[in-house]
Amino acid sequence: MNDRDTRIHLYYWPMIQGRGEFVRLLLEEAGTDYVDVGRTDDGMAAMARFLGGEEPGALPFAPPFVRVDGTVVSQTANVLALLAPRLGLVPADEARRAEASQIQLTISDLVGEAHDTHHPIAGGLYYDDQRREAKRRAQDFVTARLPKYLRWLEDVLERNVASGGQWLVGRDLGYVDLSAFQVVEGLRYAFPNAMAKLEPELPRLVALRDRVAARPRIAAYLASERRIPFNQHGIFRHYPELDLPGARVPKKPKGTKKPQSPKTPKKARRSSKRRTRR
Repeated sequence: MNDRDTRIHLYYWPMIQGRGEFVRLLLEEAGTDYVDVGRTDDGMAAMARFLGGEEPGALPFAPPFVRVDGTVVSQTANVLALLAPRLGLVPADEARRAEASQIQLTISDLVGEAHDTHHPIAGGLYYDDQRREAKRRAQDFVTARLPKYLRWLEDVLERNVASGGQWLVGRDLGYVDLSAFQVVEGLRYAFPNAMAKLEPELPRLVALRDRVAARPRIAAYLASERRIPFNQHGIFRHYPELDLPGARVPKKPKGTKKPQSPKTPKKARRSSKRRTRR
């Protein structure tokens, strides 16, 4: 480790977006120079040294965690609350910062419940070992919990008159808006049918998602190789059996015959044949 390196070092798994993606989006939007340590040659070993207590500083329970100015901080919402003021992505006053933290912690609850749809019994078991329980858990999530969370975010946007309903806290984009964007993206991947049903009720949240995606630095990041695609190893996983049923093609009533073209009179058919033979 180079103690003179003043860049922000993010420690997270290199093959998934997961909870680390909320931190990556903050760093990318800020345009700050950072190191995604897990994706470097010695990344996994370096992360293991921290988790094993071999490095100085607070002991992280699990990734993501960051090292900045010699300080080690873990827990996604805590990391964001530390970095956002330094990077100008949270309002300056204390009350607004507390509101942003409140929203981020609630988003963390949503992320945890989304994860537990495919691992409701134990994180150490394979999905196939808990498929029946997952289906039952997911049914409640997509019909009750997911709508409750997303409608709450919609209400928060509506109440924020300072931004005209465009951002969650204050007048301008902040880190919680980036997190809301990531949640919508992840849920669209994991539960496309449930989201297709819900999104017409969430015009402000969908518009926020679109505004974030269009920001130059975020757009460049999303188009780059740094953005890891969603996959079946992260928090948001797509198992069709856990989603709401998709739109069904209506069946034809029994006894309905296929429409036929109007018959050509015999005389006309003979005339047509004669003309063809000439």
